Amino acid sequence: MQSLLWVAAWLLLLHGHATGLHPQPRTDIRDCSVDPPYLPPTATDTTGRLAALRDAMRDRGLHAYIVPSTDAHMLHPWLQSEYIARRDARLCWITGFTGSAGTAVVTQDKAALWTDSRYWRQAERQLDCNWELQRTTWTESIGLWILREVPAGGNIGLDPFLFSIGAWNSYSRVLQGSSRTLLPTQTNLVDQVWGDQRPPAASGQIYSLPAAFTGSRWQEKVEGIRNQMEQHARHPTAVLLAGLEETAWLFNLRGDDIPYNPVFYSYTLLTNTTISLFVEEWRLSPEARQSLRAECPGTLCVELLSYGQAPAHLGFYVQGNVTVWLGTEYTTYGLYSIIPQEKLLEDSYSPVMLAKAVKNKKEQELLRAAHVRDAVAVIQYLLWLEKVVPQGQVDEFSGAQHIDALRQAQEHSCGPSFQSISASGLNAALAHYSPSNGSSRMLSVDEMYLLDTGGQYLDGTTDITRTVHWGVPTPLQKEAYTRVLMGNINLARLIFPPNTAGRAVESFARQALWDVGLNYGHGTGHGIGNFLSVHEWPVGFQSSNVPLTAGMFTSIEPGYYRDGEFGIRIEDIALVVEAQTKHQSREEPFLTFEVVTLVPYDRNLIDLNLLSPEQVWGARGGGKSWDPVPELLLRDHPSACGAGAAAAASGGGAQMAAEEHPALPSAQRCHCHHCHCCHHCCCHHAGHRHPSGRAALRAAGLSPRQPLPALRFFPPCSLPFFSVFYLLVSD
Repeated sequence: MQSLLWVAAWLLLLHGHATGLHPQPRTDIRDCSVDPPYLPPTATDTTGRLAALRDAMRDRGLHAYIVPSTDAHMLHPWLQSEYIARRDARLCWITGFTGSAGTAVVTQDKAALWTDSRYWRQAERQLDCNWELQRTTWTESIGLWILREVPAGGNIGLDPFLFSIGAWNSYSRVLQGSSRTLLPTQTNLVDQVWGDQRPPAASGQIYSLPAAFTGSRWQEKVEGIRNQMEQHARHPTAVLLAGLEETAWLFNLRGDDIPYNPVFYSYTLLTNTTISLFVEEWRLSPEARQSLRAECPGTLCVELLSYGQAPAHLGFYVQGNVTVWLGTEYTTYGLYSIIPQEKLLEDSYSPVMLAKAVKNKKEQELLRAAHVRDAVAVIQYLLWLEKVVPQGQVDEFSGAQHIDALRQAQEHSCGPSFQSISASGLNAALAHYSPSNGSSRMLSVDEMYLLDTGGQYLDGTTDITRTVHWGVPTPLQKEAYTRVLMGNINLARLIFPPNTAGRAVESFARQALWDVGLNYGHGTGHGIGNFLSVHEWPVGFQSSNVPLTAGMFTSIEPGYYRDGEFGIRIEDIALVVEAQTKHQSREEPFLTFEVVTLVPYDRNLIDLNLLSPEQVWGARGGGKSWDPVPELLLRDHPSACGAGAAAAASGGGAQMAAEEHPALPSAQRCHCHHCHCCHHCCCHHAGHRHPSGRAALRAAGLSPRQPLPALRFFPPCSLPFFSVFYLLVSD
């Protein structure tokens, strides 16, 4: 009998092979184990490019050449030059790999790419079989590979203007004492073999930011930096600026050289008596040129030199009796090595980077205003999704396009601040997923949807993440979302001493997840600019960030990701402010956060039983002023007054008597007014005055004038989230 069972099993196995039931080989990634190797259509043939690069290496006596993903300016290791110009995408050109983080090393007979776990699958889709994939990003791993592949006495070449000081020193330490030499090259070899196929240099206009959108005149900023130079114990004679954000902020100038970032290629050498700006002068608008030259001659006269002159000019300057102050995080080893050690004053960040991080009162108000208009666009998008997703009419890519279009319609909009992350279901488990046309999932009421998106406005940069579910979430999804929200609220409500490092309080965003054995693998927050970069250092919760100071803006973005199933992230932007405590410090006051993001959370995903009363209040908005958001929504959609407009009309006037909701604490009660424009909660209270208002409330599961259940509406003042809000502000 047993033998018959074995025969049956064998026949079934044969049948499975014969009928194609056995697992089929994947066709979306490369297979280098077969002959000939299988490459998917997404892979790039790099054979010719590598041959040309190896010829150039032989001409210079190089046994290996290192190609990073960075350009010459955006050098922070966490940022990894996430957005660079096509002309600077050297790693992409030589490998075919389009991820934002990676390092390649090419020898005479091998080539390898190092990248992190976000991009492993992408690399297998894009690399051909000339390349080994190394699943790590540690410099030590790269160095050990080089030690194995390069013989003693060999030379390892690299472009010193593409490596940070820290990265150069890391490679030096690994190779020290190995009889192998780290050799800087005067010419970038990838650029050389790329030749005339390399995209042209940036040529867009560099323009002055209108005075209404600047925190102060650039001359005032220069005087402030010079005051810091004078007060410093070592009395530096110059500050060197290599970060593109630094020069843009200092001079109130903007450009479009980097995707999603309104900056331009430049360097600045600010001395105690002169100002040298290294930029192509022909690119400056007449207004920008006039602004920079208005104080000539004098100590506030800006000398305009070409971008490529920066190294030579710096080399000439340091021949004198000078001290150059620089930030090591944004300065390349190429520039750094020009300055003699005894003439260097090093800090992690330059005084300009630190000054930019602390927004003055005007800059704070500008950023608040940008977030109001941004909230309008995001709420419009979420309401639109609620209407079209059940009809199966939108996928991830078309959704991303739609939110970009809604933002573009807002006043002062200058486009998105990064490529939108519009991720449904299992794609949301990839923290940095972005959809593409033709290969994105349909949005479904049966899956979670994560939207991480932001806008550039003349008055500020925005970044927000919301996760929603239009159907019935699983118990795990609901618990995980609630705990992520708890972490967001816990950190946002925290009161902490002055000069506290973000790293010291970061765990408050994780505690609710840690309590049940959950966690997330990315950072908890980052700084944000005034019409600059969406990821602005040195603010945030990483170990290399500076202490939190009143006037800094940071994101707060805990999350949770279930591989192959779903992802959750809730991100708000918050301003560091002085806390109003019972006992006021005689010295510096304690600090807390003021959340400026004005988009509600998804009530459908919240388990009320997990929240404390303080977290309930935080989830309902924590005392934020929501007044401008519905006003702008209805200004843009005058026909959307719905029940409120009808109720106001039936009441015989445009203004109704103010009413308060008895279920709310007196300090947060909702005062109803201007019902002709469906202002806030008054549509709920006024709904009983007109049949359409009553119908809308009943359709939302509410009775007119009933006490509102705790947390039924987000944010406070009875502004209900998606479904209810949609009923009250749409025709």
